[in-house]
Amino acid sequence: MLIKYLGHSCFYLKSDKGISVLTDPYKPGAYGGAIAFGPISEEADIAVISHEHEDHFDAKSLPNQPLMVRAACRAMGLEFDVANVWHDDQCGAKRGPNRITCFVMDDIRICHLGDLGHTLSPEQAKVVGAVDILFLPIGGTYTIGPEEADRVIESLQPKIVIPMHFRNEKCGFPMQPAESFLVGKKGIRRANGSEVIIHQEDLPKACTILYLLPGN
Repeated sequence: MLIKYLGHSCFYLKSDKGISVLTDPYKPGAYGGAIAFGPISEEADIAVISHEHEDHFDAKSLPNQPLMVRAACRAMGLEFDVANVWHDDQCGAKRGPNRITCFVMDDIRICHLGDLGHTLSPEQAKVVGAVDILFLPIGGTYTIGPEEADRVIESLQPKIVIPMHFRNEKCGFPMQPAESFLVGKKGIRRANGSEVIIHQEDLPKACTILYLLPGN
């Protein structure tokens, strides 16, 4: 499986069979230019949408018309499971709903948390189930921050954690940078770029944090 980090919460995944999935495609220039990542050029078959804010949902700028997944379904041979959670720690009163989406690609179970705004209860963690690769927001302010992210990792016990939704030179939101989450942690693998290829047999036994650089 190819995983490419485009920026913010957007990843491009392509299976060994050629099926491709985008997660939370952002709108370039959204929020008065705060989202300064470049246009998305990857043509995906499916786009997973956690919620409809412009930094996580843009259909018009994509180079093709992918199937938009917002609910549990089967598409192109992939089973998508969706758990309804919140964008804040007040049951959506501040920022509304959020969706966690899980699916299996190349025998690897992917979980994208979207803009998760709270830690997970034991019941919610049970609904999510087993996770191989976890796309985890870490920046705080609009989502969980570093401390809450650690608690989510404890709840889900993923094999690989890929941080997302943090402050960098192309995101002007008042969030924490990735280093606020990474500092002091063991088992960190820092990629030299935005892409990585992962096979099921390569999944680590102990949880590994894979830090990818935004590619756009």
